[in-house]
Amino acid sequence: MTPLELRHVLHRHPELSGAEHGTAHHIAAFFAPLRPDLSLTELGGAGLAFAFGEATHGPTVLLRCELDAVPVGAQGAAAHRCGHDGHMAILAAVGSALADQRTRRGRVVLLYQGAEETGAGAAAVLADPRFAQISPDWVFALHNLPGYPLGTIVVRPGAFTCASRGMVLALTGKAAHAAQPETGRSPAGAMCRLIGEFEKLAARFGSDDEIAFATVVGARLGERAFGTAPGDAQVYVTLRSATDATMTRMVRHCEEMVARVARDAGLTPTIGYEDVFEATTNAPAAVACIRRAADSLPVVGAAEPFRWSEDFGRFTARTSGALFGLGAGEHAAALHDPAYAFPDELLDPAARLLLRIVADSVARG
Repeated sequence: MTPLELRHVLHRHPELSGAEHGTAHHIAAFFAPLRPDLSLTELGGAGLAFAFGEATHGPTVLLRCELDAVPVGAQGAAAHRCGHDGHMAILAAVGSALADQRTRRGRVVLLYQGAEETGAGAAAVLADPRFAQISPDWVFALHNLPGYPLGTIVVRPGAFTCASRGMVLALTGKAAHAAQPETGRSPAGAMCRLIGEFEKLAARFGSDDEIAFATVVGARLGERAFGTAPGDAQVYVTLRSATDATMTRMVRHCEEMVARVARDAGLTPTIGYEDVFEATTNAPAAVACIRRAADSLPVVGAAEPFRWSEDFGRFTARTSGALFGLGAGEHAAALHDPAYAFPDELLDPAARLLLRIVADSVARG
C-alpha cells in the first residue's frame, strides 16, 4: 500500500478521539514491512511510535502527527475534516523513505498520537513510561492550513497557536414555585451577570501584543417547566490566550469572579475544565531549521499566533521544536468544515520537507 492509498483508507474509516484503534491498526500494518528499529503500540492510548536509526550516534528527532478525526454534523459522526488523515500519510511517506535509507547519524521517531482534538492525547503520551525510550532532542509537527497558497510554509518563532480551555460553570440555588419565586434562589441574574463579565475579558487581558479573550459557547437555565422558578444554571465558556502565563491569570480572575458573583446571589458555584490546551511555543532555532529546509518552497511568517489550539504545545514545553503550517490552498474550505478534504498534492513535498528538517537537525546536533 502506498502512503496515498493509506490516506484514502484512513479517510474512509475516521475515528474520534480516544477511539482510534482501527486507525492504529491500519498504521501498524503499514509500518510492519518497513522493519523499524523500535516499535511502540498503545502509547498513551491508541498511539504508536516507530524509530529508525540509533540514538547513540546522534540526536533523536521526533515527528508527530494525529490519529483522530472530528465530529461533524448534528449527530457528531466522525470525519477527517481537519486533515489528520493527510498528516498520517505524510509520516508514512517519511517512514518509507527512512526504511530504504536510514539516517547515517541520529534517530528519527515517527509518533502517531491519539486524542489531539480533545487536548488529552499529548499529555497521555508523555505520561506513558515507555516514552522514556524515545526521549527526543527535537520535536516537529505540521498542520495543513486552508487559506494559504498550496505548499506554502507558515512559520512563527514564539507562540504559534493559543492556549485554550473549556470552563464548565454550574450555579446551584433553590428551585421554587413560579408563583412564589421569592421563596427560592434563582441563578438567572447571576448567570446573566457572569456572561456579561466574560465578554469583558478581552478588554481586561487582551492587547495589541497578545490575544486573550473568552467565548461563551453555551448556557442553560432551569427546565421547560412553567410552574417552576429555576434553581440551577450552567454556563460553558472557552478561555483563550497566546501564552500560558496569561491563561493562568485569566483562570484565576474568572474563578475569583465566579465565587464573588455566586456569593452575592447566595448560590453555590462549581467549576470544571475540559479540552485543556497549552500554547504551542516554537523555539527560534527550530524555526530556523524549517526555513533552511524549505528549499524552493515559499515561506511566510505569521504576524500573530493562530487562535486555534494544538496539544503539540505539551511537547514544545519540554523539548526544543516547532509546529508549522503548510498551505492547503487559498480557496480550500476551512478546517472542520464538512466540505474540507486534505489535498493529495501535499503528500510528497511535505514528506521531502520533513526529511530535510531531519537531516538539518541531525547535522547540527
